[in-house]
Amino acid sequence: MQSVLKGRLVETGRGACLTLAGDRIVAVEECDAAPEVWITPGLVDLQVNGFAGFDANAANPSAAEVSGMVRALWQRGVTGVCPTVCTQSEVHMVRCIEAIAAACESDPLVARSILGIHVEGPYISPEDGPRGAHPLEHIRLPDIAEYRRWQAAAGGRIRIITLSPEYEGAIAYIRAVTDDGVVASVGHTAATGTQIRAAADAGARFSTHLGNGAHAIIKRHPNYIWEQLAEDRMMAGFIFDGHHLPPSVMQTFIRAKGVERSVLVSDAIDVAGLAPGVYAAMAGQVELMADGRATLLGTPYLAGSSACLLDCVEQAVRHAGLTLADAVRLASTNPVRLLGLDGRAGRGTVRAGMAADLTVLRFDAAAARLTVDATLVGGETVYAQRTGPSAMRS
Repeated sequence: MQSVLKGRLVETGRGACLTLAGDRIVAVEECDAAPEVWITPGLVDLQVNGFAGFDANAANPSAAEVSGMVRALWQRGVTGVCPTVCTQSEVHMVRCIEAIAAACESDPLVARSILGIHVEGPYISPEDGPRGAHPLEHIRLPDIAEYRRWQAAAGGRIRIITLSPEYEGAIAYIRAVTDDGVVASVGHTAATGTQIRAAADAGARFSTHLGNGAHAIIKRHPNYIWEQLAEDRMMAGFIFDGHHLPPSVMQTFIRAKGVERSVLVSDAIDVAGLAPGVYAAMAGQVELMADGRATLLGTPYLAGSSACLLDCVEQAVRHAGLTLADAVRLASTNPVRLLGLDGRAGRGTVRAGMAADLTVLRFDAAAARLTVDATLVGGETVYAQRTGPSAMRS
């Protein structure tokens, strides 16, 4: 059965009618479309710890917890996600990884949306600041045998590993996981420029939430932020939630890295989408403020983000000076390219023959405000806004 999706393509600005059959776009024809309705490649979030009360790092992880998180993200236009497992004991991290794998095995649509698992830590800097909210007692040296155990528990789904190259053995570790097709990402680091360049030489291709997970006060130059901004072999993830980076830094980072090497991530935690208050988390108690700032209770340290990826796209338009097309690219095409899913998997662009993983947005240009009209995963509408006209017809 075929269906038709109508709107303006964010990549070209032109009205289009998309014919969908199965999990593919089979035709794209130019036509008139409402000026506020935009069709974009499905939004892809490479760093999500939790959302809407669901936690990928829960004390008692389960497939239902992971599936609930993915389904809640569908409502925010996210079609692809890398659930992120953070620093804990190996026993707990493996349990979380097993829960993600079980969610994939129990639901084909959830499996299609989970593009891989992001393991953030535990091979990160132990220093306050770079360590962020990761528990000090569980930080440890890079261990390729532990990685193999993670990958066995994941059924081969580990796709990104965040680590610091400041450790002896880190460079050999980066080479090993890169040879397996895993993205080695520098993050939560106090590494020197020499160590960062060695990581890139070994195959590291990404920087995890660059500008965060850092000391409050660092040497003016050189430092590990400048070094990663200058490293053209590495793309960089940025949290544009309005709290992690101020507008001037957003603008500067995008200008330094360029649109082609920049990726938006939410770094959302389980309190994202909930009411303000104090919540229990694996890393301790988290306070969610009325303005959306989430901190470790009693400290100035951010515990993660309460934003969704769509919020970050808005902030990129509003404060980083990006066009809607470029902001969406940072949240769709670029993360797909980092994961290598732009070729055979056919994700990250809207063309005939490509995957029907799509987000339909309504854009209020005056307010730089985005709302989700519909989310499609594998050609199936997994979320539709019921209060307004639909862009879909059978």
